[in-house]
Amino acid sequence: MIVREAIKNDMPQVLELIKELAIFENEPNAVEVTVTDLEREGFGENPLFTCFVAVLDDEIVGAALVYFRFSTWKGRTLHLEDLIVKEAHRSKGIGEALYKQVMKFAYERGLKRVAWDVLDWNKGAIKFYERSGANIVKDWRVVHMDEKSLKNYINS
Repeated sequence: MIVREAIKNDMPQVLELIKELAIFENEPNAVEVTVTDLEREGFGENPLFTCFVAVLDDEIVGAALVYFRFSTWKGRTLHLEDLIVKEAHRSKGIGEALYKQVMKFAYERGLKRVAWDVLDWNKGAIKFYERSGANIVKDWRVVHMDEKSLKNYINS
């Protein structure tokens, strides 16, 4: 297995991983992003994200998608949007290899923090993150406003 930075041609397989993650997270119909979106936003003049892929026998079996953020306390940070491993390839060290690549990417850039979300029911991921030295912040809540809520709010 090798872990490398994704190329544009990898995006169809990456989208399949994203769809598999949505099923795992009990949101099978939530994926709206397309291959075209991934190609345009990740590989244009000003890419919005970096993607790492794990390749085994010419098949992408895992991916990690990250992007830069800015913290008023820390400065430039990295957000790990998703770390995905195909179900058939879990528990083989693929997730850890992708995770380590993300942390190396951040460290080599002198970033002060890497942040991400984890579902409270994903106990295996939580244990893994804690073993790695990550801090699960218990007092904070993730807040989202979807397109419909945005429209309702600005028109109220």
